[in-house]
Amino acid sequence: MEGDKNFVLGIYDDEDVLLKAISKVRGAGLKIHEVYSPFPVHGIDDVLGYKRSRLSVVAFLFGLLGTSLALTMQIGMLGIDWPMIIGGKDHIAIPDFIPVTFELTVLLASFGMVGTFMIISNLKPWAKPRIFDLRITDDKHVVAVDLAKNDLSEEQIKGLFSESGASEVNNKDFE
Repeated sequence: MEGDKNFVLGIYDDEDVLLKAISKVRGAGLKIHEVYSPFPVHGIDDVLGYKRSRLSVVAFLFGLLGTSLALTMQIGMLGIDWPMIIGGKDHIAIPDFIPVTFELTVLLASFGMVGTFMIISNLKPWAKPRIFDLRITDDKHVVAVDLAKNDLSEEQIKGLFSESGASEVNNKDFE
């Protein structure tokens, strides 16, 4: 990523002020890098313009894979490779395969979702997280704006944050 080194941070005390500030800042044409909050803020996705996640589609596809693998495995083992008559039932007794199929469907869907989320979010075990402000885990909301990805000057961005109700406006540089 070319930019991602110099940021201006708008620090807010209240989530309602934060939501109004995000609307105002985005309305002025500012591209927000990320918003950090100590707790989930209802409606922030809509204000930031985020689209609905497609993680549910990924979960369905991994679940479908789990169902297919479970049925293929059981039909292959009990119906083709080693057919045995157990209790007078057919070799391929689909109702008996339901518990294993359900478990493998849930297992692969959950592992697939977690793996996909970690890949999309760039969460690697060796990655060093960027801490914009230590108070984001306590009681402050932080709006981070990358200076390299915006046309407005640093002073204009700081003025926008101050006008929108920020309790503090700071700079953060990463090397």
